[in-house]
Amino acid sequence: MARAMFEYTKTILKKVSFDSELFCIELEKAINRLLPYELKELKIWLQEFTQNKPELYVYLAVVN
Repeated sequence: MARAMFEYTKTILKKVSFDSELFCIELEKAINRLLPYELKELKIWLQEFTQNKPELYVYLAVVN
């Protein structure tokens, strides 16, 4: 179940990446729902996902 939540979170973040405010809201939800080891994976995924999206890169600080 936990793994499914992580995959669902990535899907949602991809879909809302067009709007930085929505992205931040969904990211905050993910931080509250995911397990600690999943947050580490999410941080790695976000670093890769936001490499070419500078408007979203600033939200990496939210995960830290």
